[in-house]
Amino acid sequence: MASAVCMATSNDLYDQLHRLDGQGYGAYKALKGEYDFGEFVLHIDHVQGDPFAAPSRVRVVVPQVVAGFPKSLWKLPCRAIALADYLTREFYRATQARQRPSGSGKSGLIGIVRPSQAMLNRSAARVTGEAVELRFTLGLPAFGRRIAGRQAAELLCQAIPDLVGKTLFYSALDGAQIQHHADTAEDAEELRSQLFAHNLVAFIADGAILPRRSGVDEHPLTDQAIPFEAPESLRVTLRCPHAGEVTGLGIPQGITLIVGGGYHGKSTLLRAIESGVYNHIPGDGRHQVVTDRLAVKVRAEDGRSIAGVNISPFIGSLPQGKSTQNFSTPNASGSTSQAANIIEAIEAGATAMLVDEDTSATNFMIRDRRMQALIAKNREPITPFIDKVRQLYTDYGISTVLVMGGSGDYFDVADTVIAMDEFCPQDVTERAKAIATEFKTERDREGGLSFGTLTPRTIQPDSIDPSKGRHSVKLRARDVDQLQIGTEAIDLSAVEQLVEPGQVRAIAAAIVYAQRYHMTTKTPLAEAIAAVMTDLEQYGLDSLTEWPMGDLVTFRGLELAAAINRLRTLRTH
Repeated sequence: MASAVCMATSNDLYDQLHRLDGQGYGAYKALKGEYDFGEFVLHIDHVQGDPFAAPSRVRVVVPQVVAGFPKSLWKLPCRAIALADYLTREFYRATQARQRPSGSGKSGLIGIVRPSQAMLNRSAARVTGEAVELRFTLGLPAFGRRIAGRQAAELLCQAIPDLVGKTLFYSALDGAQIQHHADTAEDAEELRSQLFAHNLVAFIADGAILPRRSGVDEHPLTDQAIPFEAPESLRVTLRCPHAGEVTGLGIPQGITLIVGGGYHGKSTLLRAIESGVYNHIPGDGRHQVVTDRLAVKVRAEDGRSIAGVNISPFIGSLPQGKSTQNFSTPNASGSTSQAANIIEAIEAGATAMLVDEDTSATNFMIRDRRMQALIAKNREPITPFIDKVRQLYTDYGISTVLVMGGSGDYFDVADTVIAMDEFCPQDVTERAKAIATEFKTERDREGGLSFGTLTPRTIQPDSIDPSKGRHSVKLRARDVDQLQIGTEAIDLSAVEQLVEPGQVRAIAAAIVYAQRYHMTTKTPLAEAIAAVMTDLEQYGLDSLTEWPMGDLVTFRGLELAAAINRLRTLRTH
């Protein structure tokens, strides 16, 4: 590749690093810029201030004529994302196998985002017809706070080219494996695209492995895992461009109960459905489990803040006549928080609710006949979910998939009942309906004949303050559970469909972006979020930051809304 005009070369970088040897660490700042390595260009975008600070940010750009990836691997957006995902994984594995040289702080560290089991669009890698770009971090070597120039030259001019050659050139990789990776992503996209035409919320392929190794390890359980097999009455056949015909369990639109004894796989099935909003890598066991992109998991969340939400469909006037049509609290109860979570999800565009009784408030889910007899309705402001779940579907077309092991009253409102028996699904709908007919609950329906009014909200933009001290914008993400905007921490532990820390970092940046460009006192929150997602689709994750970052991961508008709604300083207009 011919050198660009005035662009320094790898030899220039090598010589410069040797000249810097022994100087104060701050002299590394002179490295910022671009360097022609012949087969790729190295961009040093940010240089760390000292060896203990966050590592330096770098990029490599390999022209496609050099990288050599066939057009079939990146011609469709889902395949380009899958290819970028594959390259990120290869680079990550290569850096993990590499022995880091000694030195102070982060000396010699080469890092890239750690991928989950999902194939996600990450800013770490991008593949186009013109080039392959990979972003990672680099700990520039030092002894104490003095530049280790020779070690830096070895790192930048030998280790980096070696990693690039092993992980970003098609000729150095397993072409069949890459093809399978991209085919798997395209098949998943095709399966998901067929859900609506078949009136389905989700599809779980026969042979899928749903159990995970543990609650903190998303890799598939390999020992004694039972392959999934759909009951014949609920089996559907979909077609994929590469896998051909695929059979499996179709979760119909409407109201679906997942029942069964403890430890028989109810929650495992629901978690697989939750994760089906993302594509998964080959070998995950869930790579042919797909769910409506706008399905959202909701639960109770004691102590969360609520700002100006109309929860009146579920909760009527409170004691002392407090209205719930514009409800705010810094410390919600379990039932109140679950009501708000559902209303907020509807506001953000959810098309299906995924609910597990284990993480729900009991008094929100059901009020049986005996309790109705003891506590009159005019003394109980909560209308339980059982009396709203049907209206949610008939009035707004929003389906519900509900894990329920403790209340057969839901048989009366269910369209489909699936029993899990030793991780094997059975269609027990007819039996459940017969039981409901034979054993009447005699409970009274509550909450009226319709779901209730949904009220759009507008946010006061100045209630989102990203500043902290001398920083006009200070953001921090801690794993997938928490992010910080300015001085305010947002607890995301109950937002269960976030799977990578990079999603949280991107959401933090998106909140600031939304406040800056799309939030006004006249713009409904849902419109502001939709505008952000449109910008991301058009301009990519880089639109959220002032300079190229390699640690951002795509997210849904549902999770962006969930994060905004949990900001304790939030005020509505």
